[in-house]
Amino acid sequence: MLEVTHVTKKYRKVVANNDITFQIPDGEIGILLGPNGAGKSTIIKCIMGFLKYQGQIRVDGLDNKSLDAKKIMGYVPEIPSLYPNLTVDEHLEFIARAYKLKDYKEYKENLLERFELADKRKKFGDELSKGMQQKLSICCGLLPKPKLILFDEPMIGLDPHAIKELKNVFEELRSQGCSILVSTHMIDSIEGLWDTTYIMKQGVVAAVVNRQDTNGQGKSLEDIFFEITEGDRQDEAAPESEV
Repeated sequence: MLEVTHVTKKYRKVVANNDITFQIPDGEIGILLGPNGAGKSTIIKCIMGFLKYQGQIRVDGLDNKSLDAKKIMGYVPEIPSLYPNLTVDEHLEFIARAYKLKDYKEYKENLLERFELADKRKKFGDELSKGMQQKLSICCGLLPKPKLILFDEPMIGLDPHAIKELKNVFEELRSQGCSILVSTHMIDSIEGLWDTTYIMKQGVVAAVVNRQDTNGQGKSLEDIFFEITEGDRQDEAAPESEV
């Protein structure tokens, strides 16, 4: 389980995240949905321990900055960060050694096949297209089979086959009890996948939407998103005595 409690991140006088609190239980897919600049990437970097912040973040009951927590966390950044002088195969071997993985070869080959990188295994990181770099980044994040994995805008740059495979992976990870957090501003890319969506606006969680909340209401997640982010909700226009 991921637990984010009263997390605030400031860049000098700019508040990027303001008192963020949410949870992603085991076996659920949480979505951080918001426009560019809403603070989605910042909270993900806080969870990964890349940034200093105020508040508390725990992963499976462990402090997120502890070594034990990092062993069970996976991360796929928005912009792939690859080593130009390592091949596709060497990237995955590097991850396997860093995490001290055993019996990973079959899973590694499965990932390469699923994301159409098997025939690219000898290519260097800087020889890959942006889409292939994204696929390799996803494979590296998945290889350790983390209990919590964070995806920051994972669909950008992927071809239709890779998007389909990634969605299948989401479903598989959920069935295995993995906690998944996906940051995106592309609503249609996560339609049908999510359990809970946290709509972010100007550094805060402006609304929490559970899947069952949308059933029978005649509203899609897209409808709710635009009501929140564009300030068109009827209750915002109601007189103070009626709120």
